[in-house]
Amino acid sequence: MDFLVVDDDKTFRDATCFLVEEEGHYAEGAPSGEQALASLGEDKFDAVLLDLSLGQENGLDVLVEVLKLRPSLPVVILTAQGSVKTAVEAMRRGAVDFLEKPFQREHFLTVLARLQRLHQMGTKIERLEREAKETRSLSAEPIFDFASPSMQEVMSVLLRAAPTPASILIFGESGTGKSVAARAIHQNSHLADKPLVTVSCPSLSKELLESELFGHVRGSFTGAIKDHWGKVKAAEGGTLFLDEIGDLPMEIQPKLLRLLQEREYERLGETVTRQATVRVIAATNRDLKKRVADGAFREDLYFRLNVIAVEMPPLRNRPEDLARFAEHYVRHFCAQCGKPVGGLTEDAWSALRHYSWPGNLRELCNAVERAVILTRTEKVSSKDLPAEMRLETIAAADPTAAAGATLTLDQLEELHIRKVLDRVPNLTEAASILGIDQATLYRKRKKLGLG
Repeated sequence: MDFLVVDDDKTFRDATCFLVEEEGHYAEGAPSGEQALASLGEDKFDAVLLDLSLGQENGLDVLVEVLKLRPSLPVVILTAQGSVKTAVEAMRRGAVDFLEKPFQREHFLTVLARLQRLHQMGTKIERLEREAKETRSLSAEPIFDFASPSMQEVMSVLLRAAPTPASILIFGESGTGKSVAARAIHQNSHLADKPLVTVSCPSLSKELLESELFGHVRGSFTGAIKDHWGKVKAAEGGTLFLDEIGDLPMEIQPKLLRLLQEREYERLGETVTRQATVRVIAATNRDLKKRVADGAFREDLYFRLNVIAVEMPPLRNRPEDLARFAEHYVRHFCAQCGKPVGGLTEDAWSALRHYSWPGNLRELCNAVERAVILTRTEKVSSKDLPAEMRLETIAAADPTAAAGATLTLDQLEELHIRKVLDRVPNLTEAASILGIDQATLYRKRKKLGLG
C-alpha cells in the first residue's frame, strides 16, 4: 500500500514513515494540509495518516478537503489531545479510525493491518466491478461450448489442467481466443476468487516492461518518483497471464525463469528478495521452438513454461464452430444496437464459410458487428459484410477458393461481368464477349456500381 503521512512534526512524520515502510509499504510525508492536497492531486495513495493539529491548520478541516478530492480514501486521524468528542467528530467527518499520540507500536500495527484489510476489500470490490463490466462488454465472446473436435480436445486439456498449479502455454494465431482461454482456465481453477492479472509483453519498452512486471523503487530510473508494486505483486495468490510471451525481451527472461522456478523476484533498483505465489499462464502467436533456435528465447524458460501446452486451432479449420459463433455475435449485437435483425441470409452464410478468416474470432466479431449496424433489411446479407468477405471478392482473388460455394445467379453474373471488364480494353469488346449490346452492359455496370 502507499501511505501519505501528514504531520508538521518532522521527527514524528519520519518515524511514522519508517514504521510503515518497515511493514513493506510505501510512505511519503507532507508537513501541511496544503502540501498533502497537492500530493494527492499528483499521485495515487491508498490511505492517509493525518495529524489533527497542523500548526495554524485544523486537521478536521483538512480531512474534509481530502475527502472532497478523494471521497473513498481511508483517512486515520492522529492526535496528541485525544478525547471521545474529537474521535466522534473525526468519524462524523469521514475518518475511518482514530489513533492517539504517542501510540504504541502494536496499536499502530493493528490500525495498519485494518487499513490493509480495507484496501484489500476495496481492491476486490473494484476487481469484481471491473470483471462484471468486462463480462458485459465482452459478452460478445462465445461461451466455450464447441462443436469442432479440435477445440473440444483443447478445452478438455485446459479444464483438466485448470485446478492444478501447473504453468500453461497457449499457442495460436492472433484472434483465436487465447486470452479468453486464459480467463476460462482461471475461472475453473482453485484460484477463481483471486486476481487474474494480464501483462502484454510487446506493449512496453524493456525498462518499462520490467517495472510493470516486477515493480520498482523510487529513483531506480528517470521518472520513478515513488515506489511501485508490479503486476506480480498485484497477482499475488492468483493468476498472472503473460500475453505474447514470445516477444519478451531477453534481458527479462532470466528474471521470469527465476519467478517460475524459485517463486522469487526483486523490484527494479532494489536488492530485497521477495516471495511470490502466482500461477503463470502464457500465450503466444510465435513459433517458440524457432525463437529458441534463433537465440531469441531461452530454452530453459521455454521448457519451464511448457508444462501443459495447447494450440488454439484457427477459425478456418473449425467450420463446425463458425456458424455457432456467427449466430452468437448476431444475437449479441442485435441486442446491443436494439435492431430486430433475424439472422443471416444464405448468401451471407456462404460468404462466411468460404472466407479464410486471417483475424479469426476477433475478425468475425468485428465483421458481424459492422453488418448488424449497417444492414437495412431484416437479415444480414453478403452486401452488409466487409468487401473482402463477399463471395465475388474471394472468387475474383482466387477462383479455387470459392469452389463449391453457393452463389446466386445475380452474384455469378456480377462476378463474370467484373472478370470480363478487367480483361478487355473497351466496352465494345466486353459486350461482344458477354453476348449483350452496349446499352444493356451500360445498365448492368450502373446497377453494379462499376461505371
